[in-house]
Amino acid sequence: MTSILTSEVASQVAALEVRGASFGYGAHPVVRDVDVDIRPGAFTVFIGPNASGKSTTLKGLARLLPPLSGSVRLEGRDAADYRPRQYARRLAMLPQAPITPPDVRVCDLVLRGRAPYQSLLRQFSRRDEQVVAEAMRLTGVEELADRRVDELSGGQRQRVWIAVSLAQETPILLLDEPTTYLDLAHQIEVLDLCARLHAEGRTLVVVLHDLNLAARYATDMVLFRDGMVAAHGSPGEVLTAPRVSEVFGLGCDVVPDPRTGTPMIVPEIPPHLR
Repeated sequence: MTSILTSEVASQVAALEVRGASFGYGAHPVVRDVDVDIRPGAFTVFIGPNASGKSTTLKGLARLLPPLSGSVRLEGRDAADYRPRQYARRLAMLPQAPITPPDVRVCDLVLRGRAPYQSLLRQFSRRDEQVVAEAMRLTGVEELADRRVDELSGGQRQRVWIAVSLAQETPILLLDEPTTYLDLAHQIEVLDLCARLHAEGRTLVVVLHDLNLAARYATDMVLFRDGMVAAHGSPGEVLTAPRVSEVFGLGCDVVPDPRTGTPMIVPEIPPHLR
């Protein structure tokens, strides 16, 4: 079945370009001097220790935090030059713990993803209904359409929220720790869905904690440490044993994943357990 949801062909212009940017809360920077290009059509994963700046930077890309210095450009244009609706038609963000409205049905929540296309002169149309139906099909929540969201399992709710982002019909998706609180099977389910969206041409930027899962799915990685970018490149370039040991304080070997050939972190066994 051909999807009606748009996913645009990658261009030569960076999907997102960050130059010398600092982000924080109030006047206090949490992340400093960030220089990163997000390639169009890439599956970029932000990794790093807790409180290293991953989620803060993602909020900066989504314009939830304005840069305290430096700049963010979306598709070659300064992010600050976009009107809110314009930006929301190019980039969607799924926060780490979205708040589900009480008693809302799945189909009604997904419909809210069409908000950037509504106005006083334009109400919900047949096109909106088609996009919502397709977003629910892609995320496998069609059969849950009339269920209340607060009755669903964690994995089901996460797929519903991804459907909301898809209904926004943007070429760029930002997801902040979409596998948090999920068991391994549901983590794989969510990341497989992200991989399918990436294969269709969307640009994804995802914050993950599990380095081995990140290496399996990412085309690009950005490693954060102490509020700064420590490395940026392919998983093989970023996840070296010396770098992982230095940044995470963890002695390890990096070996090829026997299933995928991607880097796999194998922590050292403490002497008292050998």
